Amino acid sequence: MKTPIRAALSAIALAIALTLPATPATAQGAKVELVNHNGGYRLLVNGEPFFIQGAGGDGDKALLAQSGGNTFRTWGVGDDTPARLQRAADHNLMVALGFWLGHERHGFDYNDPAALAEQKEMVRQGVLRFRDHPNVLMWVIGNEMEGFAEGDNPKIWNHVQELAAMVKELDPNRPTATVTAELGGKRVQAVHQLCPDIDIMGINSYAGGPSIPTRYRELGGTKPYMLTEFGPPGTWETGRTDFDAAPELTSTQKADIYRHVWETAIAAERDKLCLGGFAFTWGFKQEATATWFGMFLSDGSKLGAVDAMTEAWTGSPPANLCPVVEPLTVAGGDTADAGDRVTVLLKASDPDGDALTVTWKLKAEAERYMTGGDHEDPTEVFADAIVETSNDHAVVELPVESGIYRLYAFVHDEHGAAAMANVPIFAVETQASKAAAERAAHSGKRTTLPMTVYADGMSGEPFAPSGYMGGAAGVSMNPGSTVQPRSGATAMEITYDGSGGWAGVVWQDPANDWGDLDGGYDLQNATTLTFWARGKQGGEKIKFGFGVLGRDKAYHDTAKHEAEITLSNTWTQQQIPLTGLDLSRIKTGFMWVADAPVTFYLDDIRYE
Repeated sequence: MKTPIRAALSAIALAIALTLPATPATAQGAKVELVNHNGGYRLLVNGEPFFIQGAGGDGDKALLAQSGGNTFRTWGVGDDTPARLQRAADHNLMVALGFWLGHERHGFDYNDPAALAEQKEMVRQGVLRFRDHPNVLMWVIGNEMEGFAEGDNPKIWNHVQELAAMVKELDPNRPTATVTAELGGKRVQAVHQLCPDIDIMGINSYAGGPSIPTRYRELGGTKPYMLTEFGPPGTWETGRTDFDAAPELTSTQKADIYRHVWETAIAAERDKLCLGGFAFTWGFKQEATATWFGMFLSDGSKLGAVDAMTEAWTGSPPANLCPVVEPLTVAGGDTADAGDRVTVLLKASDPDGDALTVTWKLKAEAERYMTGGDHEDPTEVFADAIVETSNDHAVVELPVESGIYRLYAFVHDEHGAAAMANVPIFAVETQASKAAAERAAHSGKRTTLPMTVYADGMSGEPFAPSGYMGGAAGVSMNPGSTVQPRSGATAMEITYDGSGGWAGVVWQDPANDWGDLDGGYDLQNATTLTFWARGKQGGEKIKFGFGVLGRDKAYHDTAKHEAEITLSNTWTQQQIPLTGLDLSRIKTGFMWVADAPVTFYLDDIRYE
């Protein structure tokens, strides 16, 4: 079961700012009551009935309010909490304010009195700081800290009860809640028996969402509940391909799931045991894939799940609907030889008749599917793999390294709405691909051309001008010089005072590396290295080139070139031909060497 973790928190997530001054109260804190209503439960906010139409995530809060949402939840209290509460106030949203409690899998020890005392103080300070804020709906004490076994460790639940009792004493005007990973084991029993001061049970549930009302009651649940995370089935709840990849639903299919869970497990239980729910995630995140749980794309475009919740919350669909997509189809099947080209078919349409654009992207599959929701880095993108595209198909050249890759199709309309489909593809190793992969292992990172080494405003990427040689103490490099730039507002001004006999600078990847670290770029498709140069006076002789690392180094350049050039006092374009060179790994992308005092200028260095 997932656990959305805030990147700002430590591994045990206890590091919050305890000594910051309290946020000034701009209004009296809300009075939130949990009351019996016709045999069920209801929240009252300042006396008015309130059913949680919520989401979890950092996406657009203005759109959340426009879509009919009235609440969002957080997972921890920290330096960003005042800003979150201000956004809530700006858009008339309530906040289920969460306190992150340490997880044993992250190293937290519920047998350590000092750790428990620190955690208790963290909660106490948070309540004192924010209890007067009018947009705090409730206090949520912990998220899935019970672990993934039976979930009945009494030390954890006794601590939760101690915190809940303290919170109710500090703020008697709001209810308390805690959140578990689904309902398995003895979670329901533990919360009901060991935590009398927990008013509401929060449940994170995905594939099991529609059956929560039945299962919760069968397990003895009598406290009111809320679905604190719901969305598409997780990777742990889906089938697998023959090569053990998890197929992902399209954004259109996911929208139907959000709608179904809301209708069956939340709306149907209103004024009974359910107080509402939080769709996950109102934003985007890398988890298993780049899109599995996101209700938005990384560019901010909304997906069908947003439309589904808008209609569920307001009774009407939004004015502009997201495109609709069907699952991708791989012509010839989802297994192919590494290095081969495959054709993938897409069917997409727009309910509003808007023109659509499609972007295709091939990414490496995650090495393993995590189940805790911890931070995951994005996987590698293979930009050169997409060799042909249209709105209904793409031709993809699989990498020569065998393994699992995932092809994404991102469909956009003209109004900020989108759809997504992806498919995993297994690249099978062959003798030819094995040989190609061995060559690729000695190559640099793939890139697209033209690749700019230096231009207006650049100083350190993709190659860093970090390799100072010879009389380096006499070298001055100013990448932001405004003295007669060739293009844009600046150029690079270089001065050497001649004190060391000779000096030079090498552009390196990684920075400050002379062949001991992996790096560099595969520039096999480049035919020319071009740059513009001029001397301050004219007549300056400078040696220019690239590729200074020889084969005596573990990670060397696969090609090199050096040429002495006499500069003019006006900008002149210089060209170094690259045809016929092995450019599979260029770690030192540019260099200059001077053996006399000189001032000269460079601009627009690029591989083309």
